[in-house]
Amino acid sequence: MQKFDILIVGAGMVGLTLALAIRKTTGLTVAIADNTPLSPITDEPSVRVSAINMASQQIFSQLGVWSDLMEQRLQPYQHMHVWDKAGYGKLSFSTEDISDAANIEQLGWIIENPVIRTALWNKAQQDNGITFFTKENITNIGMGESEVFASFTTQMPITAKLVVGADGANSWVRKQMDMPITFRDYDHHAIVATVKCEQGHQNTAWQVFLPTGPLALLPLYEKNLCSIVWSTSPEDAERLKGLSPEEFSKELTAASDGRLGNLTLVSETPSYPLSMRMSQSFAQDRVVLVGDAAHTIHPLAGQGVNLGLLDAASLAQVISETYTQQENTAKADQALWASSTVLNKYSRWRKSEAAEMATAMESIKQVFTPQNPVTQLVRGLGMNLFDNVKPVKQLMAKQALGMKEHLPSLATVQE
Repeated sequence: MQKFDILIVGAGMVGLTLALAIRKTTGLTVAIADNTPLSPITDEPSVRVSAINMASQQIFSQLGVWSDLMEQRLQPYQHMHVWDKAGYGKLSFSTEDISDAANIEQLGWIIENPVIRTALWNKAQQDNGITFFTKENITNIGMGESEVFASFTTQMPITAKLVVGADGANSWVRKQMDMPITFRDYDHHAIVATVKCEQGHQNTAWQVFLPTGPLALLPLYEKNLCSIVWSTSPEDAERLKGLSPEEFSKELTAASDGRLGNLTLVSETPSYPLSMRMSQSFAQDRVVLVGDAAHTIHPLAGQGVNLGLLDAASLAQVISETYTQQENTAKADQALWASSTVLNKYSRWRKSEAAEMATAMESIKQVFTPQNPVTQLVRGLGMNLFDNVKPVKQLMAKQALGMKEHLPSLATVQE
């Protein structure tokens, strides 16, 4: 029976980032269990992309992954434009709005999910302290006095002192441990697709609030390509997916007010339901949750993956702090870094920010829910006021960049 210090269930972006962060900051051994194959990187861009902010970029940089991503496909953006379809409110951000951080050249980067996962996977494969189990899924986890037993269908079981659920919104680990969640159905489905933009994306992230929900147009690595995230009612999503490519393109161009010229659909239009999930605790016994296994929020601000990557960096930090303290003591053979004290510290740290972000997303969604003309007028006045008050714009831009207090050290800009 193979023994490891930490077992990570899930080899998505967050799980792989956690494995690399643990290895960078400690001498602990890591097992990763996930039989989901890597998605191939083809000439056609993936319809699933992530908006990576500065905090996440720092994490990737310190883990030695950013240089690999730079050699692949990614698109920086220096501007964001947000407007209200039902009124006249608008907001614009750019790097110039952050006056006390003159070295900031980008607001963020749009990167395809398969590109990120492949870079992280390849980096993890190079580490002798990380072992992959990819032939089959884990079927059971059992708690021992000082370790956790993980069983497979046919493979030999493995043990670990700590299990991390990094296995997504429908986390098997979370369900196995009967960890209750708070759930809210947004009654929205998100359509994702790739489109050609007649006038190019202009290194800008665009978002329009429609009566049916937000539409984001995110710049891709070619100047005439954008990735869209169109959130709307389930019924409207089905209607849009049933349109011909030409009809879909016309509706999309109209919805975006032609800001990027005529838009042309060049991909499939998969969709997925949107909901808020928040685990009532991020840690229980010798099991801890990260990323979507712990929380999911509305994608309208593109912060979901950034929250998850901060989970990974934060968990690695609280573990490494205790690991380093006891490494040269008489208790070096005890896994104090996996104690409830350490895991609850992580849980409190990350749950507070996840809850704050979920509340903010809900508030924004409610503000832009179709309302009477008076409410629309007030909303427009408020957006325009924010757009003309520099300290407010600066604060909002910093939030988008991930420039917050109490960041884990891996996410902090290095001098």
